[in-house]
Amino acid sequence: MNSADILIRTAGAADLDAVQSLLRETWHQVYDPILGREAVAEVSARWHAKPLLERQLRERHSSFLVALDRALVVAHGFATVREPTVLVVSRLYVRPSHQRQGIGGKLLASFCARHTNASVVRLFVAAANPLGVSFWRREGFSAVGEGIEEGARVLHMEKRLGSAAPGRR
Repeated sequence: MNSADILIRTAGAADLDAVQSLLRETWHQVYDPILGREAVAEVSARWHAKPLLERQLRERHSSFLVALDRALVVAHGFATVREPTVLVVSRLYVRPSHQRQGIGGKLLASFCARHTNASVVRLFVAAANPLGVSFWRREGFSAVGEGIEEGARVLHMEKRLGSAAPGRR
């Protein structure tokens, strides 16, 4: 698989079952060692409930994206403009079978290309998620603070965008 073969597009209601499946799979991969399998199932069921995802599909100033390898949803991302120039990435997950192939970077670049007024991108990542932390650092993000989410220590990270930002020329 070559990341050039991956199609990134806006998700629709017909994609939500596949997005939920992807989120369950990736959340168990990442968070089971941190929170435990039962806690991950409970938090994921709340955070990825279909009514919530349906609302996010319609949210203004947001991007609810899927990445497809042929017809298979292999990645998902959701980002929202929270302040006029601040883009907040709430989710960016790639199926374990498709990780480390450039798909996450393509999703991030798509967010930046869709939200050209953003000058800062913010997110949080579990501090005990070494793959996630290293991905965001490779993409140029720096830790700017810490917090606790659902019992896990998280790093608040951000990146200032400029002419070298993903998806910008």
